[in-house]
Amino acid sequence: MKTNATLSVVIPVFNEQENLLELLERSLKACRSVNAPFEIILVDDGSRDRSPEMLRAAADKNPGDFIAVLLNRNYGQHAAVMAGFAHAKGDVIVSLDADLQNPPEEIPNLYRKMVSEDLDVVAGIRVPREDSALRKIPSWCVNRITQKVTGVKMHDYGCMLRAYSARVVQAMLQCTEQSTFIPVLANSFAKHTAEIEVKHAARTRGDSKYSIFKLINLQFDLLTSMTTFPLRLLSYLGAVIAFFGLALGVFILIERLVQGEVWAAQGVFTLFAILFIFIGAQFVGMGLMGEYIGRIYRDVRGRPRYLVHEVKGVSRLAAP
Repeated sequence: MKTNATLSVVIPVFNEQENLLELLERSLKACRSVNAPFEIILVDDGSRDRSPEMLRAAADKNPGDFIAVLLNRNYGQHAAVMAGFAHAKGDVIVSLDADLQNPPEEIPNLYRKMVSEDLDVVAGIRVPREDSALRKIPSWCVNRITQKVTGVKMHDYGCMLRAYSARVVQAMLQCTEQSTFIPVLANSFAKHTAEIEVKHAARTRGDSKYSIFKLINLQFDLLTSMTTFPLRLLSYLGAVIAFFGLALGVFILIERLVQGEVWAAQGVFTLFAILFIFIGAQFVGMGLMGEYIGRIYRDVRGRPRYLVHEVKGVSRLAAP
């Protein structure tokens, strides 16, 4: 990547009027320290406080530095980030939360890492993480599951402070699914990734925008955006139950022949064996149906099959 690569910073904003003035000042100072052309794209995600007016004022006061993108209603953090990506023109695109828990001063560190090593994704690891155990424990579980399923061993998928190359962002913009989890989606296109430690601060003003219900929805988006394993799990579960029922039936038959017809509780055990077999068969059927639905799901999303990293040489053939 060229050493004077341009920089875009995308910040989703939702009811953050208490933090905005400090956020704008610190973000502008951090970007100027990069010594490269930059833009800061602020995406208002349907805020109901003074955030939209403050973003408009910032764009008017600092033309070319701040760009305000206002959505007509609240779509969620990841949708707002994608809206910012669609307006970003930089070679390196950094996403940042507006709550100041991830300091804007980390932006130059991510930028330099991207440029110096020609990476596709640089992810932040929050150290030390200033969150409650109620947030840390589920986050640890999700990170472990995501590492296993995607095969990409990143330590903090919940950290929005990340840098992406323009080619990865353009590939993500071609994806048409409504619900997505950006860190996992980016990794599906990235060839070279890295992680760096970033500072994390406790929220000092305003309230967290993620309720328990929203966190659960986010985890469903994460799981369904990267794998159809939950559907396949039905087939595995059904096969295990059916095998258990069949084994129980064979065991009952042997014991009945050995100990006589008084064993097996007058056929109750036999009914249990038959029930297990049928329940297992139902789960297998549901799992197979889920496989077909999963294939349709993958096709309907319309993701590109691959990302071209480099083209070398020119064909002598004329275009059709």
